[in-house]
Amino acid sequence: MRLAGLFFLIICIMSGIGYWYYNDTQERIAILQENNVKLQVAVETNEQALESLQADYASAQNELTTLNTAYQAIRKQNNRLANKLQQIDLEAAAIANAEAIERAVNAGTVNAGRCFELLSGAELNEKERNAQDGIAFNKECPWFYDDYKSRGLLNETPTDTSN
Repeated sequence: MRLAGLFFLIICIMSGIGYWYYNDTQERIAILQENNVKLQVAVETNEQALESLQADYASAQNELTTLNTAYQAIRKQNNRLANKLQQIDLEAAAIANAEAIERAVNAGTVNAGRCFELLSGAELNEKERNAQDGIAFNKECPWFYDDYKSRGLLNETPTDTSN
């Protein structure tokens, strides 16, 4: 009988250890499942962030390409203007007709200032909207005319205000 009691005691102890092991394992499984869900959410968030960064990078690349193209056009125009200025003897012209040169320089300064305003996103004025060519649009930056025309921001025919 003692032996039966000892086996009963050993069985009870083993059952208790088995019960404790089962409960501990179930708790660990539950914790690991919660952690797995959190990791899956983190992975999805990281993937969305990566996709967003890739889209932003592509957008930045497109913007850079656009800016480089605009920069090349501006450099080309600057070279044209520099060549024009080299061909003009401004000093002799100023001595010969100072008032006309002053008016031309002042008008050019106003037009160049307007070019900077347009580059900064200023709205077109009525004269610019109704221009029929680049020179009528702005003598200092006539290349803007084609850009605005291609975007449909210019009137096709000038408005008639002589009524």
